Amino acid sequence: MIPVSVCIIGKNEERHIGKCLSPLKPYPFEIIYVDTGSTDRTKETAADYTDKIYDFKWIDDFSAARNFALEKAACEYVLFLDCDEYLTSLDVEAVYQAIMAHPKGVGMLLRNNYYKANGTQTNYPDRVERLFSKKQFHYTGVIHEQVVRLADESPLYERYEIPLTVDHAGYSGSMEDMRRKAERNNTLLFREIEKHPENPYLYFQAGQSFNSIYDYENAYTYYKKSFALPLHLEEPWVQIMATAYINAMNHTNRSREAQLFFEPVYEHFAGDANFYCSMGNVYLNLDPPQPLKAMAEYIKALQCPDAREEGANSFIPYYNIGLVNEMLGNAGSALTFYQKAADLGFVPATEKLSALTGS
Repeated sequence: MIPVSVCIIGKNEERHIGKCLSPLKPYPFEIIYVDTGSTDRTKETAADYTDKIYDFKWIDDFSAARNFALEKAACEYVLFLDCDEYLTSLDVEAVYQAIMAHPKGVGMLLRNNYYKANGTQTNYPDRVERLFSKKQFHYTGVIHEQVVRLADESPLYERYEIPLTVDHAGYSGSMEDMRRKAERNNTLLFREIEKHPENPYLYFQAGQSFNSIYDYENAYTYYKKSFALPLHLEEPWVQIMATAYINAMNHTNRSREAQLFFEPVYEHFAGDANFYCSMGNVYLNLDPPQPLKAMAEYIKALQCPDAREEGANSFIPYYNIGLVNEMLGNAGSALTFYQKAADLGFVPATEKLSALTGS
């Protein structure tokens, strides 16, 4: 058995901290909780699960807080969780085996991000880097911190998946909550951008903040700044940004720009259902639209075994294939694909069926 410390930082998280810590109780982990200034009952609730509770004066630096937690961890291998992430599945023995097989790598857990879109409860699963040796890695960046090697501060290292899944409640708050979070994050991000204007990751995260509150114009601006800088295309966040950038352009009447930008680099992002769906939307939004090219992208999405967002390889392309068929005058085929999407709980498809059939 390889000892593992679970490290968590938080502030005023009494709504989440119990749900975060309770599922960890059956496992042989050391639990480190670092509080950055709570004024509610977060620390009292955390004390029900661990006696390793530490205070860290907040200095507008998430990496500093995480690295403080690293210092307090008794074990070499550490697993970081956020307060609003709740463990749902874990194979402890398989995690230990993965560590032994990848002693110099960083383990990525599976995170299910739940939110509502188009009236449908949606899950955006992603892999996030959370398990590593504190003798080899630490965090850098005041906001949206990244794991880097201690030896050379490089973000390029072996990544491997671990059999650990969490549900993330961070995107399920009210729009006002999301706006406050975006404003807090962007205050720190803009400060960092002034210091490091050559860092594309910072512009990406600024774009993500605006995207989270549906400010697509500003999201477009910051994604564009990121893509204008040298990128390591193999990094997972670049794949995420490609889709987000296309969507921002679609939402701001820049679909022609999206076509011209992404067609020459298409192969770099091919193989991802989200990318295919977004490119399909580009072709539908052109003036005039190109429905057959859009149809081809949606079919590719259906053929992807995995998707970063729930529905990207199922009800979303089904619905959009229905739209294409409706545009082409193929009413029967349109109804068939709308029904496929509706059967999977996609609300706009149900509304389309009602409008077209009068039922």
